[in-house]
Amino acid sequence: MDILVLVKQVPDTESLIQIAGDGVSIKTDTIKWVMNPYDELAVEEALQIRDAQSGSVTILSMGPKKSVKTIQTALAMGADKAVHIDDPQAEGSDSLATAKILAAALKDIPYDLIIAGQRAVDQDNFQVGAAVAEYLSIPQISQVVKEEISDGKIKCHRVVEGATEVVEAALPVLLTTQRGLNEPRYATLPGIMKAKKKPMETKTLADLDVDPGAVGESNRKVKIIALNLPPERSGVTMIAGDSASDQAATLVKMLHDDLKII
Repeated sequence: MDILVLVKQVPDTESLIQIAGDGVSIKTDTIKWVMNPYDELAVEEALQIRDAQSGSVTILSMGPKKSVKTIQTALAMGADKAVHIDDPQAEGSDSLATAKILAAALKDIPYDLIIAGQRAVDQDNFQVGAAVAEYLSIPQISQVVKEEISDGKIKCHRVVEGATEVVEAALPVLLTTQRGLNEPRYATLPGIMKAKKKPMETKTLADLDVDPGAVGESNRKVKIIALNLPPERSGVTMIAGDSASDQAATLVKMLHDDLKII
């Protein structure tokens, strides 16, 4: 089985995010970059399926040269090969343009199954996976927490509000991951060393026959108007009192007189 995993490099969620001087982007010089956490689930699930059914796992990622580090992490986890789309004309693409580029690359890569994170934690759009499936005219199953493959079909358990839904589709299909699907493995030192020797192909928009006039920052359908940090919260008010009953009485008075909520 040929499995393809869509991977994105994102800022570490523990990094301090600061707004850049242009007011529409973030400062990137001090950020630590990592694999999108939901994509880690995708890589792990692909590896488990490959090990159970044989085949290969290919990583597909779009981004600047620094994205290679994240691709190598996926290879070190156990993926077999990778394709890196690196073209300055693609930088700043919105979700729809990103999906267009990824789908163009997929037309030259054999696959039975595509796995992607349900969302990237940098922009939280939930759009790329669904759009890629639409461009490829294949089914998409989102927020999967369990999957079973047999006889050319995949049965997925997906979370919906307050319940779990079980759906089935014929391969090829694109599924997106949800927490609980698996526990991603760590890249081992031998895996890191092997990753350096695994094939990684770099492609540009010209290689993919994608029109630069349809992608990139200047051709976004969704434009960022402004970024603003959340308003600062006021400090904690400590309630004094000689006893718990005194403190409770003071708290009730504050809620009634000052905050007007009781």
